[in-house]
Amino acid sequence: MKRERSTPRHQTRCAHCGELTPNYNMVSCDFGDKVYQSVCGQCFNAEGARQDGLTGFQDAKFEPVSLVDSTGKAHKFYFTTRLFGPGIAVDSFELLRGAPTGYRFQIIGKADDDLLILLGRLIEKMRRALAVKHIELGEYGFEIKERQVRGLIEANLDDEDRMPMLVIDGRAVTWDDFGRMLMQYEGFQFNLKIRDHSDEF
Repeated sequence: MKRERSTPRHQTRCAHCGELTPNYNMVSCDFGDKVYQSVCGQCFNAEGARQDGLTGFQDAKFEPVSLVDSTGKAHKFYFTTRLFGPGIAVDSFELLRGAPTGYRFQIIGKADDDLLILLGRLIEKMRRALAVKHIELGEYGFEIKERQVRGLIEANLDDEDRMPMLVIDGRAVTWDDFGRMLMQYEGFQFNLKIRDHSDEF
């Protein structure tokens, strides 16, 4: 009896090239034929470049990079590239059980930009962010440092009321926990600014 080859955990076989690819680098798309397939990021970019006539486009696979934060803790980052029309996004993120988590960063460039230069700019952005801590553990739990906090807004899939989950200093913070941090400043004013994921603070 012929035995089926098992697929390693957190990996999927690309419908185009057949390569086993980490799930974080898979894209579900139809390429205009209304038949959705799971393809790897490289095949997705190659097809996008072909459809848009980007004959000079050169994709790249980046190896993971470890960077340390202001406390000396090391963070291992993985990378993906995604072509979208005239632009390309380079994303970096930590992983937990095969899924992006923790610190996440993005930089946007033109489709004909040198990806190594974009990677260098992204790593510099990551270094600047890791050098700053916005929350710290105090007597009553985590507190906001120096009256300023920055982070990422995500969905809290465990919350039936669809309240957000925040990622601050690479740490998941529930809306309730963030509210308790804010209550340390009862009576103060605040200025909330929402920025795109790729923007520089």
